[in-house]
Amino acid sequence: MRTLVDIPDEDIRQLDALAQKGKRSRASTIRDAVKLYLVHNPPSNDWIERWAGLWEDRDDIPDGVEYQQSMREDRRPYDEI
Repeated sequence: MRTLVDIPDEDIRQLDALAQKGKRSRASTIRDAVKLYLVHNPPSNDWIERWAGLWEDRDDIPDGVEYQQSMREDRRPYDEI
């Protein structure tokens, strides 16, 4: 996919110098710069923090741990196997 981006002249000069030093194209150098930026600035998981505990005050939803324990009550202990 192509993207049109406005980059200041001084940044273009530095980018071209970097690309020439690495014997690469400007586009390739920009792709690597974007990839490096994304690696160091991954998308946020803020939604997890915002929604964590959303249902903690609801009394119509059973506790997950209690549910698991009740499901396992009828199982034989491992030492009997």
